Amino acid sequence: MNYLLFLAAIPVLAQVGIGTSNPQQDLHVAGSSSTIRIESLNSVNEPTLNDGVNLSPVYLKGNGDLTLEPPGFNSGAGLGNLEPLNFLINIPNFVPNGPFGDGTVVPNDISITSSTAEIVQVPFTSPQNALIEVRYVLTIDLSDEFLPQPAASTFSDVSTRTIRCYFYIDLNSDGLDATELSKVYGLHGEAYASYAQGSVGYAFIHGVGYGSIPQGNHSLVFYGETVDGTNKDTYVGFGGSSDYLKIRIYN
Repeated sequence: MNYLLFLAAIPVLAQVGIGTSNPQQDLHVAGSSSTIRIESLNSVNEPTLNDGVNLSPVYLKGNGDLTLEPPGFNSGAGLGNLEPLNFLINIPNFVPNGPFGDGTVVPNDISITSSTAEIVQVPFTSPQNALIEVRYVLTIDLSDEFLPQPAASTFSDVSTRTIRCYFYIDLNSDGLDATELSKVYGLHGEAYASYAQGSVGYAFIHGVGYGSIPQGNHSLVFYGETVDGTNKDTYVGFGGSSDYLKIRIYN
């Protein structure tokens, strides 16, 4: 008797369970505190999009792969690094207070009616071409006597002084050229007047500015201006007490 043997491929449907012997899906991770770790997405392997401190959003590609790269962004393929940046550089008290808490003084003595001086330079680094948002707050100390000194009088005349603050962006930290000096960022002004006596203590000035920068090391260069009347003494100390600077970098 001859027998004919047929071998048929019988599909086997297997479900994998972790923490359970009765998986309900192709992969079933049981347990109320269960987690999944993908080391290729950690802060070592994806430092740009996963800083290891803040939570990073995970996206799903069309074929079902998990990724940190948002739709429309890529890195490599000859296109350079186009991954998004959004991180904050926080620099408290970025202007030295000085010996008497007057900060950087912009003098405007009786011989002139306006004065401009550099307050401080703040270096920072951007890992790629980016848009930066800069927010600053400065205390200002105002007097009609020479600053800095331990104690000075406030304005006591019938006159108004104006104070302005702004910054330039020194690309590559190689000194401000004519093009960089033509672009003023974060300009903000205040006016102060007093009849019999002024207020003892600090006032505040603040501003915000946006600019485009290339990858590299750069500096923000802050300036202060004062304007007063004829035969007036005006001394303004910028950043003598609490001040802060926040630089947010986007691509």
